[in-house]
Amino acid sequence: MYPQQIIDALHTVRYPGTGNDLVTGGMLEDDIRISGMEVAFSLLFEKDNDPFIKSVVKATETAIKTYVDSNATVNIHLKYKKQNLNPAQTQPAIDAKHIIAIHSGKGGVGKSTVAANLAIALSQRGYRVGLLDADIHGPSMPKMFHTEECRPVSVEVEGRDLIDPIEQYGVKMLSIGFFVDPQSAVVWRGGMASNAIKQLIQDANWGALDYFLIDLPPGTSDIHLTLVQTLHLTGAIVVTTPQPVALVDARKGVDMFRNEKINVPVLGIIENMAWFTPAELPENRYYIFGHDGGKRLAEELQVPLLGQIPLVQSIREAGDEGMPIALQEGHPAAMMFAQIAAQL
Repeated sequence: MYPQQIIDALHTVRYPGTGNDLVTGGMLEDDIRISGMEVAFSLLFEKDNDPFIKSVVKATETAIKTYVDSNATVNIHLKYKKQNLNPAQTQPAIDAKHIIAIHSGKGGVGKSTVAANLAIALSQRGYRVGLLDADIHGPSMPKMFHTEECRPVSVEVEGRDLIDPIEQYGVKMLSIGFFVDPQSAVVWRGGMASNAIKQLIQDANWGALDYFLIDLPPGTSDIHLTLVQTLHLTGAIVVTTPQPVALVDARKGVDMFRNEKINVPVLGIIENMAWFTPAELPENRYYIFGHDGGKRLAEELQVPLLGQIPLVQSIREAGDEGMPIALQEGHPAAMMFAQIAAQL
């Protein structure tokens, strides 16, 4: 089953009060969740004493079994407009002092490498850290944390069944990569991807955290809006290379967070691959992608420059081996991430 099948089925169910189908009438909420043969979603009614609730629910179940799968288990949650819950009441059950999104305007600039090393660097400073790999279409944290074979289990917490995050190097982590075939592409529509991210946030046993880092997918999409609406973000970090092409997209990323509809503080810019230093010539710097592009962008947009990270082979090798460079105490690159964590 997939969400569009559910939506198509509910187009056949009409609400007696208006004659509109449930989708056109705005009664189907954007929270469809599918697990095996189980499907769950919410229907929105005007009030809790609506006389058509029972008949609509029954017709909805029948439509799904008729047009989608006769063996489907259907769980329908009822919501009512008159409640109009405010954002504070709908905050997910995640106890984190600071929630920080790590973003890049385009792929390939090392955003996930920065996120992984920054999470470890914060953990090494004694903080309780959680890391969510929200890059649905390109999850990389399982490999970077050497946890590709791990599969999160369910635990019961205060009567709720929650996903237990994988803990590695002092960091609690969840990724969609734990739940899909690593050899297959994740081909999901925006709504389904957003709902998956919501579930990894709201239905997980994160516990009390000092920092909750979110490795966002590159660009701007439904997932970014979902996270802003689901969580009260402390701020965002934008990762870029000094290359002009990357800076154009980084500027858009800063603008997205500063948009009045999103209004998330930009805590700073990290310039990755700032220069190349060969191992045999540690004092030399070769500005392959440009010189100080991220630094100039930070000055222009009046946001802090949290750090400049060189293009070093050992950083790449450490990530590919599943032991991020921040774990190597005394390594120059590890010290750079420690300095960024301290500044943050």
